[in-house]
Amino acid sequence: MTNKKILITGASRGLGLAISKKLSSQYELILHASSKESFTTTLPNSHILCADLSNPEQVSDFCKQLKKEHGGELYGVINNAGVTFDNSLIFQPEKAIDTMLNVNLRAPIMICKTAMKIFSLSKKGVIINISSVVGETGNAFQAVYASTKAGLVALSRSLAQEVAALNEEHSIRVLSISPGFIETDMTDKLPEKEKEKYLKMIPSKRFGKAEDVAELISFLLSEQSAYVNGTNIHINGGLA
Repeated sequence: MTNKKILITGASRGLGLAISKKLSSQYELILHASSKESFTTTLPNSHILCADLSNPEQVSDFCKQLKKEHGGELYGVINNAGVTFDNSLIFQPEKAIDTMLNVNLRAPIMICKTAMKIFSLSKKGVIINISSVVGETGNAFQAVYASTKAGLVALSRSLAQEVAALNEEHSIRVLSISPGFIETDMTDKLPEKEKEKYLKMIPSKRFGKAEDVAELISFLLSEQSAYVNGTNIHINGGLA
């Protein structure tokens, strides 16, 4: 156990919970969800920090609290929280569009901004933004969601270059990962015919598990991955 603190957004269930469980024995965790009631699992060495990421004012308060309470020890940020409302763009309500843009892209940008301020003092830290395979391939009825996920890849690459431009000597890394079809409550909503179609496209012949992604996150936070920076890593079983 180190004194390094790792922030994980969307940590109360699914992928975020799996990541939290994996990292709980290695780091002190700052776990985010929209409310404390969202947490049904208690993890040791963890702090809970809540905010509705669709609300810019709450995101601003969240970032101020993060810096005030944990700025001294913050080492890693996992921007995992995300939402999707699948629909043809023609019929997509503006409220749903705004929510996806705010939660999936604006909130991570603001959290990255806060983390970069903190990391600039210690000249060390890791930001991992969770994108998606659809950020590269696109997907019908997910135009807005896919756009936000593509944005996270561009954000990560740009910030990695920005760090280098501002600091000659540093150990700050920014990268993204793009999971494919991972068994979560989001993929559980897919019709069986859709699942069968995608399964045929995956060379590994199975959907990924949240634990697969958690293992990758653990590696990327470690010193063993010190030369992995400014890139997007696919974890999708070979899905083309």
